[in-house]
Amino acid sequence: MKADYRQIAADILEAIGGKDNVDKAAHCVTRLRLSLKDQSLVNEAKVKEADLVKGAFENSGVYQVVIGAGDVERVYAEFIKLAGLEAATVAEVKSSGGKKMNPLQKLVKVFSDVFMPIIPAIIVAGLLMGINNLLASEGLFVEGATLIEEYPNLQGLWDLVNMMANTAFVFLPALVGWSATKRFGGSEVLGIVMGLLLVHPDLLNAWGYGQAALEGDVPTFNILGLFEIEKVGYQGQILPILAAAFILSHIEIFLKKHVPNAIQLLVVPITTIVITGFLALSIVGPLTRGLGNVIATGIVNVFEAVPVVGALLFGLLYAPLVVTGMHHLFLAIDLQLIAETNGTFLWPMLALSNIAQGAAALAMFLVFKHDAKQKSMASTSSISAFFGITEPAMFGVNLPNKFPFYSAMIGSAVAAVFITLNDVQAFAVGVGGLPGFLSIFTDKILIFIVGMVIALVIPFVLTLALSKRYMEKGEIEKNKVA
Repeated sequence: MKADYRQIAADILEAIGGKDNVDKAAHCVTRLRLSLKDQSLVNEAKVKEADLVKGAFENSGVYQVVIGAGDVERVYAEFIKLAGLEAATVAEVKSSGGKKMNPLQKLVKVFSDVFMPIIPAIIVAGLLMGINNLLASEGLFVEGATLIEEYPNLQGLWDLVNMMANTAFVFLPALVGWSATKRFGGSEVLGIVMGLLLVHPDLLNAWGYGQAALEGDVPTFNILGLFEIEKVGYQGQILPILAAAFILSHIEIFLKKHVPNAIQLLVVPITTIVITGFLALSIVGPLTRGLGNVIATGIVNVFEAVPVVGALLFGLLYAPLVVTGMHHLFLAIDLQLIAETNGTFLWPMLALSNIAQGAAALAMFLVFKHDAKQKSMASTSSISAFFGITEPAMFGVNLPNKFPFYSAMIGSAVAAVFITLNDVQAFAVGVGGLPGFLSIFTDKILIFIVGMVIALVIPFVLTLALSKRYMEKGEIEKNKVA
């Protein structure tokens, strides 16, 4: 039966307090994102009763209604018509809702706003690197040799794909510069220029800097004989360009307010780039690189000192952090770890957490054997989770019934401990689910696959076992989303 999107939009609008209670509305891949004037007017139970709605929650001042890919666009189109609103972007809704957030929520929101637009580029790069890694792995497909050595004709293809894969990481500061400058209110093109400046070919990359530092021969810019600035680039690093974009945006905003309109085009861009570039290479870059080293080293040391505890906590708490939106912080940490140590041990645990949520939702497909709608929701949301999008599974199935969510957390924690004890790391950020093995160093892929099996089996079995107990109490029926 075809969904009545207009009726669904009307039901949601009524349940959230009517059109007078909506300030702005947007949508992402799976959710309506609403900035509401008064959250207390929301009848959440009624929101969840609307057809196609898999869950609803408030996060960082934004009310979010989980609907699902494809359907959400059609519901949104009807929703803004009924509410008398103009289409808005997710960033505009977040900005409106952000006025109600505390300082920690605002910090998380900054990371979310900056990294969400560039995630597709990072994931594509990670997948391509994973494919190339398999081709160049000795002994994985051919005993004692790589596929490229066995089939030399693959070399050209490997080189081409490798260049495509590396592009997003080599020029990552440019991507972050664009997104961060946009977030801070500056001109995106100047953010791109600043990001490219930090990875200019005249600046040493990490390997070149390490070699030069060992030899005591690091090249410098001699500034009027007064002081010197090291010619060091920041390829793959996050913190330097984040700080530089913040400074650039505020300098540009200040200049636009004080420079006459007639000469703004001549004065503002060049002044902004020169001042920010000087500060970025002389002060901001070295300081943030040092801070990044401290963060990366600190996290590595904690996991090396007490790997079981660290992995247990991360595996257990990652899914709850997704609920709060704080998981966006970890992308920056992953990228920093990759830049500093050539690998990250956090991202593999993230991938296993997603798989665990999918496994729990899949088990609920069997639990809901007499409810066609719930079976459909459980099956489709589990597939989504297996490919890295966990919100439908968590908010539509696992959280409303509680025990599947807890089962997934336990399975995730056990799997995280297992792969951490076996030193599994990823060389890139990829799809956080079943395809995640492509981003794992090839000598650890089999161990990671065992971790995937753990993340699949434990939540699935636990969910089925606990469902009998909850069914006897009637709590599944009570908690499920209609």
